[in-house]
Amino acid sequence: MSSRLLERPPGRVAVDGRTGIPIWLLLPAVAGVLLLTVPLAALAWRADWANFLPLVTSDSALAALRLSLVTAGVSTLLCVAAGIPLAVVLARSTGRGMRIVRALVLIPLVLPPVVSGLALLYAFGRRGPLGEHLGTLGIQVAFSTAAVVLAQVFVSLPFFVLTLEGALRTHGIRFDRVAATLGASPTVILARVTLPLVLPGLVTATVLAFARALGEFGATLTFAGNLSGVTRTLPLEIYLQRESDAPAAVALSLVLVAAALCLALTAYRPAARS
Repeated sequence: MSSRLLERPPGRVAVDGRTGIPIWLLLPAVAGVLLLTVPLAALAWRADWANFLPLVTSDSALAALRLSLVTAGVSTLLCVAAGIPLAVVLARSTGRGMRIVRALVLIPLVLPPVVSGLALLYAFGRRGPLGEHLGTLGIQVAFSTAAVVLAQVFVSLPFFVLTLEGALRTHGIRFDRVAATLGASPTVILARVTLPLVLPGLVTATVLAFARALGEFGATLTFAGNLSGVTRTLPLEIYLQRESDAPAAVALSLVLVAAALCLALTAYRPAARS
C-alpha cells in the first residue's frame, strides 16, 4: 500500500477506511470529550466574571497560591532528584524483584489520597517510627509546610517515574551500548546519551509531577492540616471557600483549571511531522 494513502492533512481527523480508524468511533469519542469538557464549561458559566479579579487576588487567595507554587516547585525538584535514578533502575533492570519494586512505586496512583495522608501521618507523625526520632532532633514534620511537600512528593513521584520509565524503554539501550564500546563510563553514558535522548519524556514527566503536586488535596489535608499561610494550599483554600464564599471557590477553581490546561499543553505536544 502506498504511503500516500495513509497521509492526512494536519488538523483533520481521518475516518475513512484507508486510515484504519472506523467511523463509528467518532460518536463515543465525542461523548468522551463532552464528558470531560462540559463540567469545566459549567464551572466557567457559573463564574462571577465581573468580580473575578478581586476574588482571585484576595489576601487569602494569593497566600494559598503562593504556597502552592512554592511547595509544588520544591516537590517537583525532589521528584526529579529521586525519580530519574528510580526510573533508570526500573527501565534497565530485568530481575523478578523489579516487578515488586515497580508495583510499590505505583501504589500511590491507585490509593485514595486520604489513605496516602494517613500513611504519611503514621510514618512521620509524633508517634510514628520516623516522626518520633525526628522529634528528638527538634524536627516537626506533620502539620507543617514540610508535610505539604512530602504529601505532594508521595503522590507525584509515581507519575514522574512511570512517564520517564516509558520513555527510557521506548528508546532502548542500543545507543548506550555504542557509547560503552567507545569507552564511556556508565555515568557519562547516562548524562550524555541516555538523558538527552529521553529529554522530551523527562520534560513531560516533570510537568506532570508539578501538575499533580499543584492539585494535591486529600493527602495534604490529612497529613498537613489546613493552617493559613503554613499548609493551606490553593485546593484547600477552594475547599474552605466552597461553603462560605461560592463565587470565590469557583474563581479559584478556574485558576487551577487554567494552570492545568497550560501544563497539559506543555506536557503533550504532538511530535513533529516528517
